[in-house]
Amino acid sequence: MGTKPWLQPAPTYHALETYWDTEEDTPGPRCAHTLTAVAPTKTHGPRLILFGGATAIEGGASSPIPGIRLAGVTNSVHSYDVITRKWTRIRPVGEPPSPRAAHTAATVGTMVVFQGGIGPAGHSTDDLYVLDMSNDKYKWHRLVVQGPGPGPRYGHVMDLVAQRYLVTVSGNDGKRVLSDAWALDTAKKPYAWQKLNPEGDKPSARMYATASARSDGMFLLCGGRDTSGTPLADAYGLLMHRNGEWEWTLAPGVAPSSRINKVFVGARLHVTGGVVRGGRAVDGEAAVAVLDTAAGVWLDGHGLVTAPRGNKGQTEDPSLELMRRCRHASASVGVRLYVYGGLRGEVLLDDFLIAENSPFQSDVNTPVLTTERGSNVSSRRINNMSPFDPLSDNGPQSPSSTGLSTDKESMDKLVEASAAEAEAANAVWQAAQAQAASAEPSEEDDNSQPAESNSEGSDGEGDVRLHPRAVVVAKEAVGNLGGLVRQLSLDQFENESRRMIPLQNDMSYPAKKFTRQKSPQGLHKKVISTLLRPRNWKPPANRRFFLDSYEVGELCNAAEQLFLHEPTVLQLKAPIKVFGDLHGQFGDLMRLFDEYGYPSTAGDITYIDYLFLGDYVDRGQHSLETITLLLALKIQFPENIHLIRGNHEAADINALFGFRLECIERMGENDGIWAWTRFNQLFNHLPLAALIEKKIICMHGGIGRSIHLVEQIERIERPITMDAGSLVLMDLLWSDPTENDSVEGLRPNARGPGLVTFGPDRVSDFCKKNKLQLIIRAHECVMDGFERFAQGQLITLFSATNYCGTANNAGAILVIGRGLMIVPKLIHPLPPPLQSPETSPERLQDDTWMQELNIQRPPTPTRGRPQDNDRSSLAYI
Repeated sequence: MGTKPWLQPAPTYHALETYWDTEEDTPGPRCAHTLTAVAPTKTHGPRLILFGGATAIEGGASSPIPGIRLAGVTNSVHSYDVITRKWTRIRPVGEPPSPRAAHTAATVGTMVVFQGGIGPAGHSTDDLYVLDMSNDKYKWHRLVVQGPGPGPRYGHVMDLVAQRYLVTVSGNDGKRVLSDAWALDTAKKPYAWQKLNPEGDKPSARMYATASARSDGMFLLCGGRDTSGTPLADAYGLLMHRNGEWEWTLAPGVAPSSRINKVFVGARLHVTGGVVRGGRAVDGEAAVAVLDTAAGVWLDGHGLVTAPRGNKGQTEDPSLELMRRCRHASASVGVRLYVYGGLRGEVLLDDFLIAENSPFQSDVNTPVLTTERGSNVSSRRINNMSPFDPLSDNGPQSPSSTGLSTDKESMDKLVEASAAEAEAANAVWQAAQAQAASAEPSEEDDNSQPAESNSEGSDGEGDVRLHPRAVVVAKEAVGNLGGLVRQLSLDQFENESRRMIPLQNDMSYPAKKFTRQKSPQGLHKKVISTLLRPRNWKPPANRRFFLDSYEVGELCNAAEQLFLHEPTVLQLKAPIKVFGDLHGQFGDLMRLFDEYGYPSTAGDITYIDYLFLGDYVDRGQHSLETITLLLALKIQFPENIHLIRGNHEAADINALFGFRLECIERMGENDGIWAWTRFNQLFNHLPLAALIEKKIICMHGGIGRSIHLVEQIERIERPITMDAGSLVLMDLLWSDPTENDSVEGLRPNARGPGLVTFGPDRVSDFCKKNKLQLIIRAHECVMDGFERFAQGQLITLFSATNYCGTANNAGAILVIGRGLMIVPKLIHPLPPPLQSPETSPERLQDDTWMQELNIQRPPTPTRGRPQDNDRSSLAYI
């Protein structure tokens, strides 16, 4: 049972101590600037980019003329490393934007886009300036968008909606205050602004409002000042429906007036500081307010509903005085909010604040607020810094802060799991915990389950059975991707219990029918004819990918339309082939197609379907071939090819484990980043699970601690990003079975804090409640390519051989016949090439970036095998 959303704690604000090498590395006092969060890259953790702003002002509270006038303005760029807490001034190459303030900024992948503003010479141009940080190099690009657009303006708002559309609203063009809305589709070239005419209640004209996009694609506009300078106390949501139409919706309650800064953490919109009237900072009302968009209520600084406004009779914590400011900038990383600078009265501020809305507070009614102030402007860099938890700005956290009931040995193991993928998983977990009250089923829900059947899912049809023999291609086979095929008894698979250790650093609806979606100019057929060569595919000699970014965009557009028409849980029929993780090992996919049939009219697609369980990208050398072929096959055979999402189909993960780098290396820097971003937008639309004949459920990870009913998965609305705060999604994509059938219940998962493993009792209960007979999942490398768990009620499936070049595991698929007889079919790793690397496309001997990446983040050794202590703590999946 969780707490009610309006009783959750308010954030804790305090000043943050920072470090730098020289004085010019510090941003210094400023206001009307931007602060934008950028995702981690191969060599950098998450960063904040601070740009522009006013460095001197005149007017303000003492001026007879309302408002604030610029007396100094800059176009300097500063980067703040969240892990090292270090400020660095950066000087990107290329043509920089002119000095400006009151501009807007938004993150698109590893790029920050700036637009509009005002400077000493008046309005800035309406061109988009892009700060490109690909390969950790900084470069300015000036992007002139075709056709009419928003035009020069300042005091407007902009954010990236649904990881695709740059949406800008309102502002002042120098003649009048505006109420228009524009969108730019970043996935469609040539770039062009589209003026929106949303349905619903349209916001009035305003400037100096604030806006932020929620992870599910809702754009919220809040406060601002109207044409007469009167502060506005309203909030609107702008949402694009699946049919492409946009709609304004008035948010409930009374919004904080004329607020300048807000940012989402999960589903909660945090609004800080602002201006009430006449240019003066917030005075006499709460300096912090939160709109819980899930509950539809406004919260004040105490975490209580703001009705009546101000909560008279309560004493506001003095630390909230820190947030009595305006024209500051804020951004969020994980569950933390960062605030820099701003204006208090006529004083420009140079302090840097951090706020946490921790889901692990023990007393939800008594938030702890501190006024501790660090010397972020007066102190020099400290050379001998003590180590900090990469996800914490306050040093290592005590075990009690995680909210997990574990013994010391288990906690020590979790502390050792400090690698990049575990960090990314933990950030998502923390966001999910904030919504645990609504995500986890209550006791009442558990008691209202459908009547359980003694037959455990049998409805008169054939029960699910695992064939006593598996089909195996002899591992001695060399040459043309084939060789001796034999059948082995399942009892002969000695490695079945040697699954990879969980890797650290890593009501039914009828199936919907829809018209086949053809890609433009037969692009999907070009992909299939180029790549679907099971017997004679060879990797390109120069590694250059054969599609350009425009073709990638068109392919994704066509596939995305198909996924939009599919339910979150697919309803499938047998016969069907099920594939586990592929991880960019395209050669293994071709071998499986060659040995056991491939999806073509010349193959077996006319009488059997194909289901892929996620993790198509990362780790291997050919993620681009793998995902593009599967998308092309989906377009060609939309009712026979089925794809669900894995944990690596997320930008935060595949930016670290190879896919982003492969796109850049093989498509060029600009096209590569664009293609990588478009693929990740597509991934947010993928279905999350599949039911086969209503008796077998297929998913990527597992049921974890939160999933008790299939309906919980069906209720997840797409598109959905990994930071959407869904505990069900977290468990679905990240959880694992326990080590063996003797380990029951829930245990900590060595992948990282907040993740769990689930025992055979959880599997049995889940199958019984849902009248299911089998769970098929992927996510873990197993030596024989498949492994039984919970007395055969769960099968782990992995299709890539010799994972990361070190595991020496077999790859497998499961073929489910019409009578629900399941036959495992295996391939073994090929030996190293004798003469040419081309004879074994996945075993390149040359030193490559992917080999280096896998050395940096190696997979955990196979479970059950001896392992080096120094390696086990650095493992990822």
